[in-house]
Amino acid sequence: MDSIDCVVIGAGVIGLAVARALALDGREVVILEAADAFGTGVSARSSEVIHAGIYYPRGSLKATLCVAGRELLYPFCARAGVEHRCCGKLIVATSDEQVEDLRLIDAAARGNGVTLEWMSAATVRDLEPELNCRAALFSPLTGIIDTHGYMQALLGEAEQAGAILAVRNSVMRMWLETSSVLLAVNQNERPDLRANLVINCAGLHATQVAAGIEGFPAEHIPRAHYARGHYFSTTSRSPFRHLIYPVPEPGGLGVHLTLDLAGQARFGPDVEWVEQLDYSVSLDRADRFYGAIRRFWPALSDGSLVPAYAGIRPKISGPGEPAADFRIDGPARHGIAQVINLFGIESPGITSSLAIADHVAALARHDKLSP
Repeated sequence: MDSIDCVVIGAGVIGLAVARALALDGREVVILEAADAFGTGVSARSSEVIHAGIYYPRGSLKATLCVAGRELLYPFCARAGVEHRCCGKLIVATSDEQVEDLRLIDAAARGNGVTLEWMSAATVRDLEPELNCRAALFSPLTGIIDTHGYMQALLGEAEQAGAILAVRNSVMRMWLETSSVLLAVNQNERPDLRANLVINCAGLHATQVAAGIEGFPAEHIPRAHYARGHYFSTTSRSPFRHLIYPVPEPGGLGVHLTLDLAGQARFGPDVEWVEQLDYSVSLDRADRFYGAIRRFWPALSDGSLVPAYAGIRPKISGPGEPAADFRIDGPARHGIAQVINLFGIESPGITSSLAIADHVAALARHDKLSP
């Protein structure tokens, strides 16, 4: 049986960032990924937005790690040659009632140490002539990123520090020992790998992976909920230079307009609660998008939206429930010294990734994870 110091399960942006941080700490790291390449799950199907840290409850992990991660991410991208742009975004109120929502958003942002700029409708029209709104908040720190290029850079630095990526390796079962974890990979019924530490970064499958640890306390495994978000693109060129966001809606930030690095507009995501991992996008959903988009872009023409892609968020709160925070569960929570579970790492996961990785590395560093 092979032995390794640290096993990271999942090679999405979070798993790669965690592996890099552990390897830079001098730990021996193997990344096990079930797919045949890194970054094919949640990380490959996002808006590719670098978030400022605006909406999240003060003191939450989402708030603190988003702000800290964003402050790390821009310099990392510049140093590593990852394509990105700090283009800014406008959060728009399209009715008088929504202006009060902007006030609440502004207060939340200030609580997180993020400064936004109030703009009148006239000022917004000077900036974006085709944008309809009563007022807006401008976020100068919001940007866009080439997520695949970012993951390549993370993996490259992790491998330079000695980490190994092993694709097509699905972790089926695990067993806890006194000071290690035994892992059965792929279809093996018996363990074939021993690790001192396992970090579960399996994204959509994180709760299943945790449930596969024999002897792990079930009360510390949250229920998984899947929220599918559809994205549409437009056949016409976008007139906008900034990202355009409406006020948030339950389950997400509303159908917003983002730009890719080539300037092409994308719209989404909406929120559809699903039971299965299905990434199909029906053209029928475009009808809902037209109405949402025309609140801030009235000139959007009929027939101009085409399906782009769908993503699924690994939520740990369901419909009608308050949005859950990130969960980074070490032994202080569950009492198992050899395991760190990451649950509910959805947006702003990409922005937060370097800070999440530092947080996990610090947990791993402290007394071998003694509770």
